Amino acid sequence: MPNQLTHTSTDFPSKKFPIKIVCDGLQSPANVGALFRVSEAFGVSEIIFCNADINFDSSRLRKTARNTDKTVSYRISEDILAEIDLLTKENYKVITLELTDESIALEKIKLQTDEKIALVIGNEQHGVSEAVLDLISQSVHIQMFGDNSSLNVVQATGIALFNLTKLLK
Repeated sequence: MPNQLTHTSTDFPSKKFPIKIVCDGLQSPANVGALFRVSEAFGVSEIIFCNADINFDSSRLRKTARNTDKTVSYRISEDILAEIDLLTKENYKVITLELTDESIALEKIKLQTDEKIALVIGNEQHGVSEAVLDLISQSVHIQMFGDNSSLNVVQATGIALFNLTKLLK
């Protein structure tokens, strides 16, 4: 019978990827906590929270994050458009995770193995803002097969990170 492993008994390699997550209005404490957790799991280098008032002392956030909010670098910015401009100048490929009439399926994105990625994710209710969509030329979506056209923002981010990190290995 197999034995379940603990966090400290796995042989998973520890690795940081040149990926930053830019949050456009992410609000829910549960989603923020889950974002820390999935970002830690996939070696995200930094989370940038924009357009949001987040209570980082929230018990729901801390419970969901399971201490990863203490290990994943993050910062708060008041101006998402300035952040995107700065990331572009720092040679990040800025991509929105949003279903649009011009988005491509996530699995069709072309990346260099050493490329720096800034993945913009949106608000739980409204997605990525129009101002950001107007600024960024590349949007990706997750191909789905049900009648619903959306996923929870952190679930979608986890799927995107899984695919992106496979391309950057």
